[in-house]
Amino acid sequence: MTPVARLRAIRSVTLCSPAATDAAEFYAEVWGLERVEADGGAAWLRGTGAEHHILELRPGASNGLGKIAFAVGSPREVDEAGRRLGALGVPLLTEPGPLDQVGGGYGLRLIDPEGRLVELSADLEAVVPRDPDGHAAIPRKLAHVVLNTVDIDAACEFYTGVLGMRISDWSEHQMAFLRCNTDHHVIAFNAAEWTSVNHVAYEMTSIDHFMRGIGRLRHHGQLPLWGPGRHGPGSNTFSYFADPAGLVCEYTSEVAQVDEDAWLCRVWRRTPELSDLWGTAGPPSRDVRTHMAGVPDPGHLQRSAS
Repeated sequence: MTPVARLRAIRSVTLCSPAATDAAEFYAEVWGLERVEADGGAAWLRGTGAEHHILELRPGASNGLGKIAFAVGSPREVDEAGRRLGALGVPLLTEPGPLDQVGGGYGLRLIDPEGRLVELSADLEAVVPRDPDGHAAIPRKLAHVVLNTVDIDAACEFYTGVLGMRISDWSEHQMAFLRCNTDHHVIAFNAAEWTSVNHVAYEMTSIDHFMRGIGRLRHHGQLPLWGPGRHGPGSNTFSYFADPAGLVCEYTSEVAQVDEDAWLCRVWRRTPELSDLWGTAGPPSRDVRTHMAGVPDPGHLQRSAS
């Protein structure tokens, strides 16, 4: 199958929760993001990089995924993706065209097989980097989103076969790590009992900034759920926290970079020493696993209809 588009990067994630207002304050005042707009209980926040926003928070009856947005190269690529998705019978929620949203842009929105809303977009409003020299210990960009899935094989088939992502590695048959650029993964799927958000990760520019960010959270009374440590798959550092909604957010840095001509996908064993190569964090506790399991998410269409 020919992919419908070439995805350039993960752009932003939208999260819904009953605690959206408190979460927005946490991400702006503690986590390090900058609020670019707020309206009717919703908030849009950016990192230090070139994306207009990397996080959108919206009020909701329960925690859930509102949207994942990916960048493509041009409006023409959006139009071509729309034609190919139509030929495949993939339902479009929004046909290719100008997007009526904060940050603008030209794009389309589709529904994936488990009801997630996915946006492909180009030409969002340009912003000036906040920290061009990389001195601030605050997130630069959205690093990855991990999603709980009830059918990991079907999820991987859709995101690779239709959206053109590549599987970088497996953690046995429990997790799959998918890339769309040189970053080892921008999406990962975790086999679970229900569909939900597992966690959202934000990239720090260096391991020093990563540790300084953890220190800032400690000064605000926020202790890690798990970490700091370094994962085997992806080789990235990790430290996981819970936001006021109970959703898991992660600081990360130094994710492995993939050479397409040389990279070999491998299957990692699920052992404590491979989940944390440093041995500083140990295996994830029952508490962090409970947070990462989340609550069942019925998907965008059912959530909008209720």
